[in-house]
Amino acid sequence: MARALIVVDVQNDFCEGGALAVVGGAAAAGAISAHLDAHAADYALVAATADWHEPLPDSNDGHFAVDGAPDYVSTWPEHCVRDSAGASFHPDLRLPSGTVLVHKGQGRQDYSGFAGQLVGRPGDLAAALRAAEVTEVDVVGLATDHCVTATALDARGAGFAVRVLTDLTAGVSTSTSIAALTRLHRSGVELVTSQP
Repeated sequence: MARALIVVDVQNDFCEGGALAVVGGAAAAGAISAHLDAHAADYALVAATADWHEPLPDSNDGHFAVDGAPDYVSTWPEHCVRDSAGASFHPDLRLPSGTVLVHKGQGRQDYSGFAGQLVGRPGDLAAALRAAEVTEVDVVGLATDHCVTATALDARGAGFAVRVLTDLTAGVSTSTSIAALTRLHRSGVELVTSQP
């Protein structure tokens, strides 16, 4: 029984000072790095997802608000444009060598890491996990109430046992994060902290 860690979207644009900043994003980056420093050997594979959008005027299939103000539900300000500083991982996130990278949202709306493509090789996240004989995944990152939840639900749907390490996430708002965590629990995702 092998376990993987999926680090979701710990990018500059989702941390303080970024285009779609989440309060606590930078702290989550540092905490995830500390967790990896202590527990990297526990994981058969570490994967890191990243939003990787096309720049305006490409709306990325309606993901970017082009003709009006974003509603912050299905349309958003421009963020995580491919190869930009905002799309880079936060400097406090230290990923081990061999981390599997996943780009998502390339010209479309992707929230789950399972909708993206592997960087540098063919395939997707589910294929990489299965190739490593992973059966269980831990999910951490940003934001609790959006891409973390979508990734955890897709992992569950793909047949993996899933834990979200809640202290290694940060959400857009308390109310939407509580609603998301409730949905995860009801879907069979285990909610735990990184410390026993």
